[in-house]
Amino acid sequence: MDPETFISKYEPRKMVAISLAVFAVAFAILGFTYINTGSPVRLGVEFTGGTIVTVPIIESEGELAAKLAGYPVLDLRDVGHRYMVQIGPMSDADYRELSAMITSEYRDPEIKYMGPVYSARLMEQAKTYIPLSFLFMAVVIFVIFRTPFVAMTVIFAAFSDIVIAAACMTVVGVSLSMGTVAALLMLIGYSVDSNILLNMRVFKRRGKIEDKIAGAFRTGLAMTTTTLSAVVALFLVATFSYLVSPAFTQINILFDISIVLIFGITAGLMNTWVMNSNALRWYLARPKKAPARRQKR
Repeated sequence: MDPETFISKYEPRKMVAISLAVFAVAFAILGFTYINTGSPVRLGVEFTGGTIVTVPIIESEGELAAKLAGYPVLDLRDVGHRYMVQIGPMSDADYRELSAMITSEYRDPEIKYMGPVYSARLMEQAKTYIPLSFLFMAVVIFVIFRTPFVAMTVIFAAFSDIVIAAACMTVVGVSLSMGTVAALLMLIGYSVDSNILLNMRVFKRRGKIEDKIAGAFRTGLAMTTTTLSAVVALFLVATFSYLVSPAFTQINILFDISIVLIFGITAGLMNTWVMNSNALRWYLARPKKAPARRQKR
């Protein structure tokens, strides 16, 4: 199906409703998670405090889990020739005991400790900078377009991208970390980029509205698929590089960034070309109110 047929075939309100339904489901997932855990997404060690231990594989995963049964283990996974264990907050005595046991039984272990004070500071910074970045983006959008309806659709699309990406994180079990926070901030730029392209083509060029949207769709799809291809390549390298050589392991921070970007960019395709393009069709096709005439005395 060519872009012109896809854009003009379906009623704008129905297409917008599809995107809003997906947003509602994602928002409900975050709300349900918040009610049960006190946070809309699962928090990583960086924000809760704890210890990350990485050791070479010299035993089965079950044997390592049994060895660490006395500690608050949050996650244990094979990251390619090594195990990575995330352990929750514990006392200083337990931490010293764990460190002594790990360093004595494993060769070249990695132990990363995140104190509760530092984790709390990181959480406060994340709560501050994510809304601030979104606020600055909204101000720039209002300055550029100066039309409340257009500006609000662009801002809502960016917000919806972040909500859907965060909900997908919750579903697949990806925790909020410094890497995923960076990815969520990057999504603001990706979303605004394609939406500015759409609105500039629609309002700055002459012609039929469907033709202008179709032209923007071709350009935007090429831009987004190029970015998505690069992110998928990053995901494959971060996840499966250890299969090429035993010297490589999974790069967890790149895995987190890439998986969030894949979710968010895919959601951006829907929000820009299914929701916002049809919202513009409806907005520009609505009946214009005739200006009131002054009565002659």
